[in-house]
Amino acid sequence: MTNVGAKSELLNVLSDVKARVQDKLGIVDFPMPQFILIGKQSVGKSRLIEALAGETFNFISGTLGSRRPTVLEFRHAAGNTTSKWFVRDPTTNQWNEHLVSEVMRIVGKRHEELGETVSSQAIYVRIESQGCLDMQIVDLPGFRDFAQSQSKQDLAAKIEELDMTFMRDKRNVMLCVEQAGDAATMSSLQKCRSVDPKFERTVLIRNKLDKYYRDLTAENVNQWVKGHGDLPEGLKTFALTLPFWQEGIDPPKPFQDLRQDMNNTDLNEMKSKGLSGKYMDSIGFSNFAQFVEKKVEAMFGEAIMPVMANLKEMRDRTAKEEDGLTTELSDTDPQRILSTTRDCGVSFAMALTHVMEGVLDLEPVMNLEDELKRFHGHHQALGSTHFSALPSDDFGGLTDYIDYLRTEMQPPLATFDVEVNGGAQFRRLMNEVEIFLRFSEIAVETKKRDVIQARGVAMSSLTWRDVVVKLLSNEAHLPLQRRIRYVGERIRWFFELQKACTLEFMDKLEGTPSQNLYSPLYPKHAKLIKQNAMIRSLVFNTYDAACKRQYNQFVDLFDNMLTSIFSNPWVFLKGATSAVEEDEEKQLEDEVLPSFDDTKERIPREIESRMSTETTITRWLSEIPTEANLVDEAVDRVQMLVLRTYSFIRSQVCDQVELFSESFFKMPMMRRLEEDMANMELSEEDRQAYAVRRERLSGEITKAQANLIEVDACISRIQGFQLKVNSQPLQKRVA
Repeated sequence: MTNVGAKSELLNVLSDVKARVQDKLGIVDFPMPQFILIGKQSVGKSRLIEALAGETFNFISGTLGSRRPTVLEFRHAAGNTTSKWFVRDPTTNQWNEHLVSEVMRIVGKRHEELGETVSSQAIYVRIESQGCLDMQIVDLPGFRDFAQSQSKQDLAAKIEELDMTFMRDKRNVMLCVEQAGDAATMSSLQKCRSVDPKFERTVLIRNKLDKYYRDLTAENVNQWVKGHGDLPEGLKTFALTLPFWQEGIDPPKPFQDLRQDMNNTDLNEMKSKGLSGKYMDSIGFSNFAQFVEKKVEAMFGEAIMPVMANLKEMRDRTAKEEDGLTTELSDTDPQRILSTTRDCGVSFAMALTHVMEGVLDLEPVMNLEDELKRFHGHHQALGSTHFSALPSDDFGGLTDYIDYLRTEMQPPLATFDVEVNGGAQFRRLMNEVEIFLRFSEIAVETKKRDVIQARGVAMSSLTWRDVVVKLLSNEAHLPLQRRIRYVGERIRWFFELQKACTLEFMDKLEGTPSQNLYSPLYPKHAKLIKQNAMIRSLVFNTYDAACKRQYNQFVDLFDNMLTSIFSNPWVFLKGATSAVEEDEEKQLEDEVLPSFDDTKERIPREIESRMSTETTITRWLSEIPTEANLVDEAVDRVQMLVLRTYSFIRSQVCDQVELFSESFFKMPMMRRLEEDMANMELSEEDRQAYAVRRERLSGEITKAQANLIEVDACISRIQGFQLKVNSQPLQKRVA
């Protein structure tokens, strides 16, 4: 087997690239093709690995067998007089050389620590020897057909699912090991068929051929090799015998000599049985090894372009990372640290305006149901009790309220199920809180005693108007007040939710057609906010503090307004003036700039044309009897008037809730936010944290630069190989 271990320059190049990527960059998942070894327990998988390695070893995995993948990298090292064994440390991803006995102990320990479970985290072992092929093979736990206890059955099911995960990966070529028996009973091969129906990446190895020498004759040997019709035509198959000797004693010969003896015996026996020459290349380990070498070279040849693309992507990503880290190091200079933080905050405040104006394809988004559930979940976690969580006690819970908004509300909320953010979400929020407010009712029934008590006596005569004001001021404003706090909390939570949207808007602008429409500092400042936890914390804390301050001002202003309203509701309920004439179309057509005389005529007409709410209430007040013997009728009328007056006030407040929200919360919040960000200050603790961050940045930049050098070296190595191949004469390349 003279070609075993022969290494083409292509394999040398890609193996070196892979070694640099894994060893120096610590990247485990690299798009290199590999073989995976599958089969049932005790079919000879371990001995096949030893044959490929060119020496014996025994991975001790306990009574339960292997329970995680073992990735074996075989490196042909012609100059090595002895084999070298390495195990990759799972924490540092660095290769450490060990004696083979220590490698066996480490591997066994990694299996045994799993108990009766499995793990997809592989053990990585490298062997450098003059007797191995250049290849990578993943030894998977063997399938278990029989398990007596339930725990063993569960373990068998977990192993099968683990193996199938590797088998579904189209980059993996499956080496399926079966005993050289009836092809119709090969269960592992059937599993390969389920993920590779055409057997395009499946190779069948029929082991222990020597056990069937006596059953083969000139009449059946060719049919036996073909599986008596049970093996598909396109399936690549090999039949072989691997070295074996009596258990408990040392091999009678060097392992490589035994391997060659078994190969020669297989070839001679099958030839003596009259096997056709066209099938002889599927017999023996040497033919299998030559196939593997050619397959490896073909696989690596196909992989060179994906590897190159992956390296270029890695270089771009690493260069971008280095640039971002260098920028952050420069911007967090002690002399610039405060101004950098403030600049990031000001950009964030400016970007919020654009988000509120509406930006397409911005995440995160949510529909009204998710929004309400998350809002309620947030305040349940906080234990909030200072506002009404539901618009009415008649709702059984949040689900009832959501169902009402979705199915019963007329006209329906058209945006209920639409996932939005920013200004569109705020507009929908305004619709929801207006509905919420309109459920407000006087919580306490006005009793006869309350009406009589409120009238009392005074130096001047008390009117029924004064009685109504007293009753309204006593309890009526509390339900509306608690619902106003709900409105404030909803708006505050909405703005706090926009942090993620705003940051994404700033970050995703880079490289888009919209980039030139906004500040060029947005992407730069977004990277700083994302990468630097201190900047992010200061900006977000300042933003949240602004939301809290504006909430408090909103509640205070609304409370003051409600106090004024219920102290003198008659002023608040004066109707709006209107100058609309009967023929509105005519008015629009004939409208001209008014003269001074027109203005003097308009003013008394507008005052007189006020809506009739105040007149109606005054009339109702005059109808309340004052005679002592009619007190019951008076009480009924006062109770009715309190309810009617409250409904007028509620309607006015609900009609204007969006205006109040804009005036008391949104506008002052957005106008003052830039100022808040520009006035941020750093504490001494923040400055110390920045100093620690700068030290870490220096190390990360050094590492990124070293990674960039390694990636560039890998790209240059592959490009150099491609240039060398392309410069050769065509005849030589073909040869």
